[in-house]
Amino acid sequence: MSNKKVVLVVDDHPQNLKVLGTILNENGYFPLFAQSGVKALSAIKKKLPDLILLDILMQEMDGFEMCKRLKQDTTLAEIPVIFLSAKTEKEDVIAGLELGAVDYVTKPFNHKELMTRVNTHLELKTVKAELSQKVEELKQANTKLDQKVEELKQANATKDKFFSLIAHDLKSPFNALLNLSSLLADNDTQLSDEKRKKLSQHILQASGSGYHLLENLLEWSISQTGRIQVTPATLDLKEIIDHNIELVGENAGAKHISICSSIDDITSVVADGNMLDTVIRNLLTNAVKFTPTNGKVEISAKTEAHEVEISISDTGVGIKPEDWDKLFRVDVSFTTRGTAQEKGSGLGLILCQEFVEKNGGTIGVESQEGKGSRFYIRLPSQETNSDSL
Repeated sequence: MSNKKVVLVVDDHPQNLKVLGTILNENGYFPLFAQSGVKALSAIKKKLPDLILLDILMQEMDGFEMCKRLKQDTTLAEIPVIFLSAKTEKEDVIAGLELGAVDYVTKPFNHKELMTRVNTHLELKTVKAELSQKVEELKQANTKLDQKVEELKQANATKDKFFSLIAHDLKSPFNALLNLSSLLADNDTQLSDEKRKKLSQHILQASGSGYHLLENLLEWSISQTGRIQVTPATLDLKEIIDHNIELVGENAGAKHISICSSIDDITSVVADGNMLDTVIRNLLTNAVKFTPTNGKVEISAKTEAHEVEISISDTGVGIKPEDWDKLFRVDVSFTTRGTAQEKGSGLGLILCQEFVEKNGGTIGVESQEGKGSRFYIRLPSQETNSDSL
């Protein structure tokens, strides 16, 4: 039986069932029998047939009603139904086919003709099933292809971004260094102490900008190759914040920007230390860059629902709402100069997003043009890490 196609015969005359059962057996099929539409529907739930031979004139439920109910059930609708009836009127044939039957054979029938039709419709069902499977496989293949195309687009955007940064943004601070150093070296004896001091400050600023960009480039390139390792640990957030405030302190001081932190000694997060350090450094650097003289940068944190939200707010130039999503996209070139004409590459925030997501967190921005911005990151707290052990 396991290799035989199952044909359900529905007829309220036992003699008809016997004759059809014999024919089906002789042709290699396994017959099942039901003497009414109600019993047939019950039998189908126990054993799903490959095809149904269905009489029309029966007690309790006629063949038309049974076929209608069958086709309304999505799990049974694909079973081919052949009406086998003494009703020969054209209207009955049309009614049966409109209900979803694949064929209509009138009684008395020719055995060979009936089996030809049964064989044909079972073969069509097999072909249809195979075709459906191929269509599904093609859909899956197309989905994978779309994913690969998107990955390729991202890879190309990443490559373009990388070469653009090397060709332009990384070149700029070195040009400044060469020009300023040359000016200082060639005119050292002719320069006043004040002029010499200003040149030295410009050289220091250009060196810092170049080094910061180079750091980001190196970290980003490692991230793109998939070789970067994420090593989460419970970190003292205050220590990381204080360290990075010190790093950006000189730039902030030059613009008379105050940096205030309300992070306490007991606030901790679960993340990779080097990655979180890079994220905080970039966010603080941006806050100072886009905040005008005498502005303010505030850093705070709160723990909710097993995660820590770290906020870095500024009183800077702000960002238009339509530009928020551009900040984290590698395929969009979106950079602006700082309030002291500091150049930006747009790489820092992209790197922040990658590092935050690699640590199971999220990053976002809230901003109002002309009033300032708040960048926030959400990372697992120590409690979340403990719960997972």
